[in-house]
Amino acid sequence: MDLSSTLAGLGLGLSLIVAIGAQNVFVLRQGIRREHVFAVAAVCAISDAVLILAGVSGIGAVLTAVPWLVDVVRWAGAAFLAGYAVLAAKRAIRPSGATLGPGASTAAPSDGTPDGAAPSTGPAATAVTAGTLTAAPARPTRDTGAAAGTTLLATLGTCLALTWLNPHVYLDTVFLLGSVANGHGEGRWWFALGAALGSVLWFFGLAYGARLLGRVLSTPRAWRILDGVIAVVMLALAVSLVLPR
Repeated sequence: MDLSSTLAGLGLGLSLIVAIGAQNVFVLRQGIRREHVFAVAAVCAISDAVLILAGVSGIGAVLTAVPWLVDVVRWAGAAFLAGYAVLAAKRAIRPSGATLGPGASTAAPSDGTPDGAAPSTGPAATAVTAGTLTAAPARPTRDTGAAAGTTLLATLGTCLALTWLNPHVYLDTVFLLGSVANGHGEGRWWFALGAALGSVLWFFGLAYGARLLGRVLSTPRAWRILDGVIAVVMLALAVSLVLPR
């Protein structure tokens, strides 16, 4: 094992992904929502590993020979980011009441009456109370603002789009990291392993560490602010992709 190459890859890999970007913002939001967290982190880490291997194996040289491919990805990525920004802005303007506080929604009262209604009285109610039928106790649940949440397939589709339609991924992970890795000669694969390990540590740390923000985002207003920030970040990234260089 080439420890120096592995550590160098780990350091460079972390330095390239520890930055505010569309992918990181999405992972952070999913982690805060506690929705498909493992799947999202795994997709991001695996995607990074594939791109790293592509760069080390010399695919970057092929993409350099066909520069229009990067332009296609750049415009497609900008369009997708702009659309995502619009959706986030809509959530900020018209919130759905998403919270992460315990007890955001509870089961029906144990006496079987609707929320806010007075409990039933009289012989019938006495009979039910004295009988063997009892309602299940109320259990606090997490309200994510949607009855069924976002499906796994839709979430992974968004995650893949934010990853593979980002031209910076190719410029940084394939071109830059691939070039540096090949400078390590026979240790380039150990370098790639270190970089891939950095991606795993970062994405899973970000996804699961985001849960610590649950107390902060315990009100709908906090979620409006978060979605507003996400909309601004996504739109700024979309604009940056199409600006002339």
